[in-house]
Amino acid sequence: IGGMVAPALIYLAINSGSGHEHGWGVVIATDTAFVLGALALVGPRFPTQLRVFLLTLAIVDDIVAITVLGLFYSESLDSTALAICVAALVLIWLFPRIKVWRSGAYLVAGTVAVVAAMESGFHATLAGMIAGLLVAAYPPQPKKVEKAASRVRAFRQSPLPEVARSANLSVAQALSPNERFQTVLHPITSFMVVPLFALANAGVDLRGGVLGDALGSTLTWGVVAGLVVGKCLGITTGVVTALRTGVGHLPTGIGKGQTVGGAALSGIGFTVSLLIARLAFDDVETQDHAVVGIFLASIIAVGLAWAIFKLAAVFRGEVSAGLPTKLDHPVDLERDHYLGPTDAPFVLVEYGDYECPFCGKATGMIRELRERMGDQLLYVYRHLALVDVHPHAELAAESAEAAGEQGKFWEMHVELYDHQGDLDIEDLIGYAAKLGLDVDRFVEDVQAGKLSRRVQEDAASGDASGAHGTPTFFVNGVRHTGAYDAVSLAEELRSGLLSATP
Repeated sequence: IGGMVAPALIYLAINSGSGHEHGWGVVIATDTAFVLGALALVGPRFPTQLRVFLLTLAIVDDIVAITVLGLFYSESLDSTALAICVAALVLIWLFPRIKVWRSGAYLVAGTVAVVAAMESGFHATLAGMIAGLLVAAYPPQPKKVEKAASRVRAFRQSPLPEVARSANLSVAQALSPNERFQTVLHPITSFMVVPLFALANAGVDLRGGVLGDALGSTLTWGVVAGLVVGKCLGITTGVVTALRTGVGHLPTGIGKGQTVGGAALSGIGFTVSLLIARLAFDDVETQDHAVVGIFLASIIAVGLAWAIFKLAAVFRGEVSAGLPTKLDHPVDLERDHYLGPTDAPFVLVEYGDYECPFCGKATGMIRELRERMGDQLLYVYRHLALVDVHPHAELAAESAEAAGEQGKFWEMHVELYDHQGDLDIEDLIGYAAKLGLDVDRFVEDVQAGKLSRRVQEDAASGDASGAHGTPTFFVNGVRHTGAYDAVSLAEELRSGLLSATP
């Protein structure tokens, strides 16, 4: 919010009484593509986390900017065409609820919404943005993934056209329409549409004293100050306020100095700013002054960000902004749950979630890996309950700890993964009775929440180690990336490139 309010206020302060006040929308946007490109050039090494942080900021800025564009810079509205646009958007919202998953339906409804918006006088970019936000997005469902895999295996056995079509449809159905559109449209939009759009709106003839006139215009400097000073000041103030009040925290791996550098980089308004400038001002001269201001702001923002990143690296040691790769809390044999000899040369740590279907699949791989490596492997399990998507995961983790208090952690561990769909408290009590636990003590431990601290400590360790999803594996103390089948992990464990850290 600060990254949009501060630029607008600075612009209005500089242009008060100039007749250009209605151009305040020019300075609230951040160009996502250009910001990420500039980050790759002037940002810290491995800027993964900073890229996510800036991407989130830029997307919110763009959503607000396009909303402002649609509400404040649209022409007079045609109610009939606008009603058709709204109906098409409602239809897109309904599709996932009535089990419509084919891309064609979304494409037709989206096209109708955009065309109707254009005819209504309501800016089509806002209709397109709303349509994009309404397209269904959800994680792959394990049952559909398994169905797709079986159809693909059927095609390998019978490579016939009808079997191929069935396999293709099953694979498509396993993925959300949002992800499918993202994969197909990303190259087109990133490498053709956005560059052409920027070129079409960026044209300004600097001959005939245009540059000199622009440099003497309060409009130009209002745009520059709004984008450069306003973005940096507004975002930085917002972050500091959130940190001090405890409302939010920085993503793992990002330093405070890097946040300021990212805030400065957000002053690249470019694409959306150019579009709003063309709509906000009628005469060509005023438009040119705004465009020159946008160009100057982009250049200054990149230079300022480069300087801030360098200073953060020198004085604060912030040379990287990626996820941590080292296990933050080394294996503690007095605390951790483990299988295998304590003097094993190879150590595998898993952060898992009892309600995660992919963790459930990984249990078979772990058994195979332990059989392959025998006494050479020490396997450690830590909790990473993703409560936002798995509401029973934390309670299940606490029940495993409660069983561990009675010496049966691994027995409960197996029960929980064998019954991932049945993790209510009544189910957990049933598993405790089945394992011969003292049920009263088990219930008391779980319901009192006395073991939640242990689960939260594991989660904090995972976060500090860069484990943001499940399952996440650490091979000899280093986070594993890529496939996590038994063969891949065994090869990495034995590669000798990483030192064991029992």
